[in-house]
Amino acid sequence: MLSFDIRSLTEHAVVVDDVLSPNDPVWEESDSRPSAPVRVRGRLSPAGPGRFYWHGSIEGDVALECSRCLGDASAHVTDDTLLIFAEPGSDVVVDDPDVFLLDEGSDDLDLRPALREQWLLNVPGYALCREDCKGLCPTCGAELNLGPCDCASTAADSRWDALRKLQREQG
Repeated sequence: MLSFDIRSLTEHAVVVDDVLSPNDPVWEESDSRPSAPVRVRGRLSPAGPGRFYWHGSIEGDVALECSRCLGDASAHVTDDTLLIFAEPGSDVVVDDPDVFLLDEGSDDLDLRPALREQWLLNVPGYALCREDCKGLCPTCGAELNLGPCDCASTAADSRWDALRKLQREQG
């Protein structure tokens, strides 16, 4: 369970050990969604009047596109998170990125939007299908992991001729 009644939290902390499904409505269409449920573990506790403190972790896998060859790639995402949830008007710094304001008049504290944000911040922007990925040919677009392309023997860039000449003279 990732949504809690605020009234029950004012007296004692809650230990959380749950999952956030890749099909949960919290995910938006453009998000890098997890490829399997995200493991959520932590503790949600009162932190003063109108404030609650979350200390926990998220862990899961995400399917991505290889940045070199555009094939399938994956990454493991983990994050230890410290967040503060505060009711509007409470004594908190609103500009702090670790502070999430609760909906005014709501009796529920939903961790999912904050966990979604933490997930998106930790998904890598660059992924490889494998460490030695050769990528695509810049001329014809062929995937070089499958073998050399037909245009690999095209003439070398003439801008490097002076360096090639120097290399031959010294070699």
